[in-house]
Amino acid sequence: MAIVEKVIDAPPQQVFDVLADGWTYSDWVVGTAHVRNVDDTWPRVGSQLHHRAGPWPFSLQDSSTVLVCEPPRKLVVKAGLWPAGEATVVFTLDPVGDGATRVRIGEDFAAGPLRWVRNKLNDLVLRLRNKETLNRLSDIATRQKADR
Repeated sequence: MAIVEKVIDAPPQQVFDVLADGWTYSDWVVGTAHVRNVDDTWPRVGSQLHHRAGPWPFSLQDSSTVLVCEPPRKLVVKAGLWPAGEATVVFTLDPVGDGATRVRIGEDFAAGPLRWVRNKLNDLVLRLRNKETLNRLSDIATRQKADR
């Protein structure tokens, strides 16, 4: 499993509020090109976010499903990208210091061809991708903090 973490200068609820807004995923999840639809119940367990990932004209349409939702501490999503496969993505938020949050993303291929080619290179690519994802998430969460 590829794990990255970052301390974001915003409280856990504020960071979780970004996770809970499915329409922003293409703004901060690296590789998500477009959010096509978000269930009204997002991020409740079982709800889905429908997206397109990858560069045009090779982008794939699929959906991600919430497996666990424990606001403002944890969100687990099954991210689909078929026919390439699917990944389990775990977001963990822990308060640190005065109003900051340590956010961890753990991601692992869970099914499909991507799972069969799991290796250190894939973990490296996921870590680099998720490091940038956390940078983008931080920008959005801290911008919202400044707007309040």
